[in-house]
Amino acid sequence: MRIVVVGAGKVGMALTKHLSVDHSVTVIDQDAQLIDNIINVYDVMGICGNGASYAVQKEAEVDKAELLIATVSNDEINILACLVAKKLGVKHTIARVRNPEYEKQLRFMREELGLSMAINPEKAAAREIARVLRFPAAMTVESFSKGRLELVEYRLPEHSALHGMRLSDLYRNIKVRVLICAVSRREETIIPSGDFTLQAGDKIYLTSSPKQLEQFFRHLGVFRNRASSVMIVGASKICYYLASQLLDMGMAVQIIDQDEQRCVQMSEKLPKALVIVGDGTDSELLQEEGIEQTDAFVAITGMDEANILMAMSAAKQSGDCCKVVAKINRKSLVDLVSNAGMIDSVISAWAVTTELILQYVRAMESASAAAVKTLHRLVDGAVEALEFSVGQDLPYLGVPLKDLPLKSGLLLAGIVRRNGKIVIPSGGDVLEPMDDVIVVTTDTTMQDIYDIFL
Repeated sequence: MRIVVVGAGKVGMALTKHLSVDHSVTVIDQDAQLIDNIINVYDVMGICGNGASYAVQKEAEVDKAELLIATVSNDEINILACLVAKKLGVKHTIARVRNPEYEKQLRFMREELGLSMAINPEKAAAREIARVLRFPAAMTVESFSKGRLELVEYRLPEHSALHGMRLSDLYRNIKVRVLICAVSRREETIIPSGDFTLQAGDKIYLTSSPKQLEQFFRHLGVFRNRASSVMIVGASKICYYLASQLLDMGMAVQIIDQDEQRCVQMSEKLPKALVIVGDGTDSELLQEEGIEQTDAFVAITGMDEANILMAMSAAKQSGDCCKVVAKINRKSLVDLVSNAGMIDSVISAWAVTTELILQYVRAMESASAAAVKTLHRLVDGAVEALEFSVGQDLPYLGVPLKDLPLKSGLLLAGIVRRNGKIVIPSGGDVLEPMDDVIVVTTDTTMQDIYDIFL
């Protein structure tokens, strides 16, 4: 597939890295240095110029592309680039749109302007944070089959009850139906079998129903109830979207920011939130505002280092009883913080945006009913968790899973029956028509459910 990416920033670079493996990619950006960097690293075409210009798009042969993705920092240029591409005959266009004012007219953009998808990075990041706060014991939470089955990421701490336990013994010891479908250990990523032994420090990925996952974490003694009070530092766009969601969920929200004008604007938009003018890095201020009694602390200022320090300080002040989330944009810092387990959960707006766009591209690749319904990338993209629907004509219906000719490097992590029943797969279970099947695999090229078979 021919794809044009307008903008070679963090999102554009991440998309180019993943899409250039299997597709013909052309990147447009006004910064000649960025174009030089990207064509030196990846096997792509590079055009220096304004991605919204008709002449530049013609030079990039946009008229021969199936998809254009506009990711520059200017919303209007992204929208105009998609409009020009549409007029040149591109069937699918995706724009990154950050201004909340445009949020109200997204339906108009899609219907009247032909925009296939509009992504608001701040709103997407806020949605990700809110999901984590609903399940504070986990580092990340991903949903399948409309939330009936969830996949959570959890790091085994020192002296964990799971240290030294074989996966085949997990159910007998814990009596909870969960499936550990992937493990990240140091630099290695493993799709484990029953004889795999867990170790402290492992990052594990579990699938089950929300209720079973709650029981699992309760058994380990690390379950935290859903946050009911949240302290947010940084009165940004993400803060507005996040606080709106949390207030709608009935949570008490405090917002701290040094900029008095931003605080006034935020208090006008969110009258139910308590907005405080102050320095979030001041531990005395956090103590005065009740960090020790707060369920969750979210640092989302524009400075990665400040967010890291505030999150670590909040965790220490609360005695590690507070769920801590930090927004970090620089990948090097994300890797450092995640690998060292310094902060409960890390969110990057560009990473969330990239994943949503890659989901759309994967769905484009196959138009069949068996195509990918949901896609989540794990372990920095080394593993994918995909949701497929089982059709009436799928081979091996009714055949026990242990007898299926499945490819190596994959695991059936969950089945959701037509009636909503959750099945954590074992060798004797079977696939039935209309099932939703969750597959975890190191093969990042799967397009439909037929690809799981030999």
